[in-house]
Amino acid sequence: MTEPFALRDEMGPEKIIHFHDPSTGLQAILVIDNIAAGPAIGGCRMAVDVSLDECARLARAMTLKNAAAGLPHGGGKSVIVGDPKMPIADKEKLVRSFAHAIKDLTDYIVGPDMGTDETCMAWCHDVIGRCVGMPRAIGGIPLDEIGATGYGLSVAIEVATDYCDLDLKGATFAIQGFGSVGIHTARFLAAKGAVLVGAVDIHGGKVDPNGLDVDALMAIKGVGGRVLDLDQGRSIERDAIIDVECDIWVPAARPDVITMDNVHRLNTKIVAQGANIPASAEAELELEKRGTLILPDFIANAGGVICGAVEYLGSGEYQAMSMIAEKISANTRNVLESAKRDGVSSRQAAVTIANDRVRRAMSYRKTH
Repeated sequence: MTEPFALRDEMGPEKIIHFHDPSTGLQAILVIDNIAAGPAIGGCRMAVDVSLDECARLARAMTLKNAAAGLPHGGGKSVIVGDPKMPIADKEKLVRSFAHAIKDLTDYIVGPDMGTDETCMAWCHDVIGRCVGMPRAIGGIPLDEIGATGYGLSVAIEVATDYCDLDLKGATFAIQGFGSVGIHTARFLAAKGAVLVGAVDIHGGKVDPNGLDVDALMAIKGVGGRVLDLDQGRSIERDAIIDVECDIWVPAARPDVITMDNVHRLNTKIVAQGANIPASAEAELELEKRGTLILPDFIANAGGVICGAVEYLGSGEYQAMSMIAEKISANTRNVLESAKRDGVSSRQAAVTIANDRVRRAMSYRKTH
């Protein structure tokens, strides 16, 4: 692992911590990027190939996301090295070990992310009592169950249609990564009249220009099935989703799935970033040159962290969903208006807005 020197600037990161517990097999990293606005909220990701570089980039994305949403929180991220599909007892041991490791790091509030869920947060809560995205049974708002991130993404997409002459009713969309975020994004977009024409998960997927049955796909995934199990459409390999022509393309899986090597294959009006850092900077600029509207990750997919912040304050699901709609709608419109007015990319407009908020928060802190 190499340290992410390129990501070090006046905003952070404040702490980079490596954990190793031979007794439990824990290998993990925590990056607390910035806490000027308050304690950092950021998910805990579990995968076999996580890295310090990825963790640091995601932590900065959380700083920008929380600032753009106007939340009283900074940004952080943690990663645990491991297969999220390991036996449940092994996973519990690993997650509890991680919770013990961060027990005294009160500047960080952990939440669910790729490879972790509400049950993992319940284990963390049992150890440290400091997390978000918990099950309802212990007073939490289960982010994955209610689809907070997917809901926010659908709100951002609806706003974006005003800026690219697109009617959401009848618009086609494809989802790369039909997991929690992708499933709920599809559910909310379908409810608004949009048509799902392609979807993939890690195993591959299906394409049908006439539309895939979202309810049937949700039922299949709800019992642990694959998109490929849908008795409809043409089967495709996972990476072929980038070739599906549509009005709205939603990356909702791992980082760096859109690069200069494959960006020419995308044929869409809107790229709505459900995943964090799903595209390289060069690929985003290439898309915008072609007239594709980019909805930056930390603006469009902030529903989960907004919900987490509401939960942390002790409010409920209704307040969370209302705040997601209010904040993401306003922030998306603000970013797209600023980009249009200043003649810059939507990413640049969003970063400028978020950075200004972080710097203002930092100006109120003591320097010693």
